Amino acid sequence: MAGTEHLAVRREGATLVLTLNRPEAKNALSLPMLVGLHDGWAEADADDSIRSIVFTGAGGTFCAGMDLKALAGNGMAGEQYRDRLKADPDLHWKAMLRHHRPRKPVIAAVEGYCVAGGTEMLQGTDIRVAGESATFGLFEVKRGLFPIGGSTVRLPRQIPRTHALEMLLTGRPYSAREAAGIGLIGHVVPDSTALAKALEIAEQINACGPLAVEAVKASVYETADMTESDGLAAELKRGWPVFDTADAKEGARAFAEKRPPVYKRE
Repeated sequence: MAGTEHLAVRREGATLVLTLNRPEAKNALSLPMLVGLHDGWAEADADDSIRSIVFTGAGGTFCAGMDLKALAGNGMAGEQYRDRLKADPDLHWKAMLRHHRPRKPVIAAVEGYCVAGGTEMLQGTDIRVAGESATFGLFEVKRGLFPIGGSTVRLPRQIPRTHALEMLLTGRPYSAREAAGIGLIGHVVPDSTALAKALEIAEQINACGPLAVEAVKASVYETADMTESDGLAAELKRGWPVFDTADAKEGARAFAEKRPPVYKRE
């Protein structure tokens, strides 16, 4: 759990909490932040004791997107991490969940601004909670830019196309209530409580069979673009082996004995 100067990492039981930690810049993306995110996703994938991930931002903001000052040529913090980018030119896309999908469920806890690159990263998460004063939007076209973090592909698959195109083409802000109304987020909670709600959901997930949880998540994404018949066949192939695991047997025993199950990923 190393983290970087712009990405804080901590454990809450079986949940790994990744916090964008550059509040003075509204958590605008930086090289240290991207390296920290990349390593955080990798840690969650590699550590079987981690059953869920909560992704949030410090200082009452989720992420205001790319550091436009750096883009304009004023330099980006964290030059010491340049060798990481040279070793893996895809690191930033993996960090932003464009080219990587963690096998554990990812729950976003949003407060304040979640715009541009923030909204793009949000689309790589699985469950989304926002404080009622949160703001969402893809502002790239207003800056003469393209939302290249995946939004022209993902957003129309996650919300109705008319709403996706309006968000993409107007570059206007969306309130948390409006974002929930179009299906971009799932929960709107009082300000400053998004993290608590996300951790509550994470605990509910952590209490479930981890092999089942990971298989269910994988099946949902794997079958998203399949025909119904192909999807059902793929679901059966992925899901049936779960019934033969020790965890499945433990779940059945615990139910019969009216006690909490103890899963061991077996």
